Amino acid sequence: MAKKVKIEIDSSTEEKIKEAARKVFTKNGFAATRTRDIAEEAGINLALLNYYFRSKEKLFDIVMHENMQKFLMVLHGVFNMESTSLTEKVEAIADNYINLLKEHPDLPLFVLSEIRANPEKFALSMGIKKILLESHFYKQIKERTKAKINPLHLVMNIIGLTVFPFIASPLLQRVGNLKQSEFDKLMDERRKLIPEWIDGMLNKR
Repeated sequence: MAKKVKIEIDSSTEEKIKEAARKVFTKNGFAATRTRDIAEEAGINLALLNYYFRSKEKLFDIVMHENMQKFLMVLHGVFNMESTSLTEKVEAIADNYINLLKEHPDLPLFVLSEIRANPEKFALSMGIKKILLESHFYKQIKERTKAKINPLHLVMNIIGLTVFPFIASPLLQRVGNLKQSEFDKLMDERRKLIPEWIDGMLNKR
């Protein structure tokens, strides 16, 4: 009788698989990705991947949840600080997002592509509505704009100004003939510029 070989859970292998999954899901999307593609990217055999995560669906849910957590932690940590002004919150959001996206430049594409495919799922599972609409930050926007504009416009502007350059970075680097280090420097400049632009928008109302 053949003896069963027990595979010990190795956190480094688990992380390697998740990192490979992020790359492949970002490139191909969920539907077009095969577990074999992820195994090849991770440099392991398919049986080992299945041992760790059982199915593509389970692996995707884990990776997606972790990515959304990274994306939303920036907001959640800043939104309810009652001791900070609206401008200080915008500064913190821009600063934290730029740090996050410099470290994980593929994160926006991964998150946004799947939000488009399953908006209801992520709005409910991650509690995005509650994080935003019940926050001290949202109340400050409403007070500052005095109902002249929908506060969501400001939220969209902040996220767009911060996140879009990373989504479009391959194009922007070619158009501007920028090396990666030059693009990173440009993003660092936006840390100061974004709060100024948002403040200018609010002062015009």
